Amino acid sequence: MNILIADDSKMARKIVIKTLNDLLVDKKFDIYEACNGEEALQIYINNNINIVFLDLTMPVMDGFEALKRIKEYDKSAKIVVVSADIQKVSMDKVRELGAIDFIKKPINCDKVKLILNKIFN
Repeated sequence: MNILIADDSKMARKIVIKTLNDLLVDKKFDIYEACNGEEALQIYINNNINIVFLDLTMPVMDGFEALKRIKEYDKSAKIVVVSADIQKVSMDKVRELGAIDFIKKPINCDKVKLILNKIFN
């Protein structure tokens, strides 16, 4: 399984990676990291990514545009937005663009576990 984590904050990426390592102890997976939406899109296109954890506020290309373009490339992409932007308009927009779920920062391990269970079952 290949997991892409796109966030301009290295610390935020580390927290998601630690959470995944804690939750997926019995699964083999590789992590890809991107620090902006453009990198995320290119990594998604060039690798067999199974799940994307995507921040909204990033330089070069924001998470909204990256979500839109990844879904245009692959309508079945599994994208989970991880953001501190919890405004209803933002949450509604990412759902309209095709995100499967939304996790507010700081990341909640139980919420990630629920989402992973939903994806794998």
